[in-house]
Amino acid sequence: MADIRKELENRILVIDGAMGTMIQRHKLTEEDYRGERFKDWHSDVKGNNDLLSITRPDVIIGIHKEYLKAGADIIETNTFSSTVIAQADYDMQALAYELNVASAQCARKAIEEYKAETGDTSPKFVAGAIGPLNKTLSLSPDVNNPGYRAVTFDEVADAYTEQIRGLVDGGVDVILIETIFDTLNAKGAIYAAKKFFRDNKLTELPIMISGTITDASGRTLSGQTLEAFYISVAHANPLSVGLNCALGASEMRPHIEELSQIASCYVSAYPNAGLPNAMGEYDEQPHETAHFLEDWAKEGFVNIVGGCCGTTPDHIKHIADNVRKMKPRELPVVESALI
Repeated sequence: MADIRKELENRILVIDGAMGTMIQRHKLTEEDYRGERFKDWHSDVKGNNDLLSITRPDVIIGIHKEYLKAGADIIETNTFSSTVIAQADYDMQALAYELNVASAQCARKAIEEYKAETGDTSPKFVAGAIGPLNKTLSLSPDVNNPGYRAVTFDEVADAYTEQIRGLVDGGVDVILIETIFDTLNAKGAIYAAKKFFRDNKLTELPIMISGTITDASGRTLSGQTLEAFYISVAHANPLSVGLNCALGASEMRPHIEELSQIASCYVSAYPNAGLPNAMGEYDEQPHETAHFLEDWAKEGFVNIVGGCCGTTPDHIKHIADNVRKMKPRELPVVESALI
């Protein structure tokens, strides 16, 4: 199997775009989500996109292949909400492990089919996507009780451990802890990953970490500056640290520039297609997004680029075409102590 680190030494890698945006294009019904297996499920499941890896794998595999044809080197599994905690919204906690296995297998099958159809022999990687959870360890959901937490660290770690087990059993190449707005949740995922590989005596997969700066303050939702966030997760010895979601490329630029200067690992960036309009939709065109990311590549800010909310295979194709000849960011020598 190809070594993603070797690839990153030589070129900028392209990660795929939005899964949810592409699923919406299929205009799937409640019946599509249910399939035959869940036709009598006691609550609505439309919107549980991760379930489609079981009930409509053809749709998920098809989306992955579109991104591969557009030039993506890394495709993310359809597992943003595939934890016991998140699946509780649909009373589908028992499916968490299966969802991760099925989604990883969809991504692997997409790569196999893509290579068979195109003859492309370049390395392609599956990133096991681990989302941020719908419960947070750093913030109280009750304004009248700031000390209250809806979940414990152990519950978070256990949920992520089950997810990681499913992703590994399904055959992912990389663990991607993404869209982090609460660093303590991310630490739960890091802890779960390290412990899982250690306890099972398995070779540790590379870990990619991607946070979210939520507004113009330059901080995560749990209040950290970008530098504080990076320092908080650097102990994981990640393959890459980066940013995704919340911001468009224009708003993300100063934060990516800062991260490129302080990170001793590779830097990733996959912004939204601009900021949402009044209808919650994204209007930034593929060539516009690609122009921003091409600029970042020219400046030597990035090693991995792609798109988040609102981005499509067209966006990824433009990005891939624009950065293909660019040199990747060189890893800086970062002083480990104050002089």
